[in-house]
Formats: sequence, structure tokens, C-alpha cells
Amino acid sequence: MSTFLAIDFETASYSRTSACAVGLVLVNGRRIVSEKAFLIRPPTPHFHFTHIHGLTWEDVRHAPTFGDLWPKIGTLIERADFFAAHNASFDRGVLGQCCEIYRIAVPEKTFTCTVKLARSQWGIYPTKLPDVCRELGIPLKHHDAASDSRACAEIVITAEREGWRP
Repeated sequence: MSTFLAIDFETASYSRTSACAVGLVLVNGRRIVSEKAFLIRPPTPHFHFTHIHGLTWEDVRHAPTFGDLWPKIGTLIERADFFAAHNASFDRGVLGQCCEIYRIAVPEKTFTCTVKLARSQWGIYPTKLPDVCRELGIPLKHHDAASDSRACAEIVITAEREGWRP
């Protein structure tokens, strides 16, 4: 059985460097062993997606930058064999861009996309996170990084229980 890290970023703007929250759920042997969520102060105070996730500059202005947060999240990342994310290309891009601007080596781990997993494993369409969670009976407070990352972890755990392997 694998050890993986479900990851979900919320961003302030269209820039992939504008991470303003991250949820991280570490799973080992189909058991959640760690859940963390952090607010992140993005490089600029420009927020375009408050209407989606509810976060504002005032919420994050005193939060650590991604670079300052890295020592706390880097240890979780090191423990994982792979990452899981819903629409993984987005979260992979945010992680990569945030690492780049803070001169952090981008983790070289594969991403499992739970959008693709839900389609191939169960034939779920549409595959937005609320749709998949509703179909699988997983609780969700959408666009909350902690809830989204936990839901993503539960999707992979459910698939593993049914025989899926990374």
C-alpha cells in the first residue's frame, strides 16, 4: 500500500504564484495519518477569487509566505510516494511556480489526478469535486483547502479499496 499526499491549493488570482491557502492530507496504508491546512500570504495583495473561496488579503496579510511555510510542508512532501489532487495540473502548477519564486527545488513526485481517477474507476461525469464527492458519499465544503484535500484523499482511498493501484 502506498503513502501519498493529497494536496489542494486556493489562489488569490490567476497567477499560479498567488497561493493563499493549502490543504495537505498524508495517507499511509489507506489511513489518514496527518491533516494540515495553512493560510499563505501571496506575493501581492491582489485578490480576484474571494467570491470562490472567501479569502481576502486581510485574512492572509500576516500569514507566512510559501517560502516561510516550506519547512512545515516540506517534511510532509518528503514522506509521500506520490501526490493526489483534483485537477492535478492546477495544483502541480501552483506548487511548481511557488517553489520556483522562492528558489525551492520542485518535488519530483508524480501526481495522480482524481478527476481522471473518478472517470476511469467509476465512470463519473461530470467530475467536478462536488459531483465526485456526492457520488461516493464523501463530505465536502468546496473551495476550503482542508476539506478539498481530505475529499481528494478519500477518493484515492476508496479507489485503492476497490483495487486501484498508483
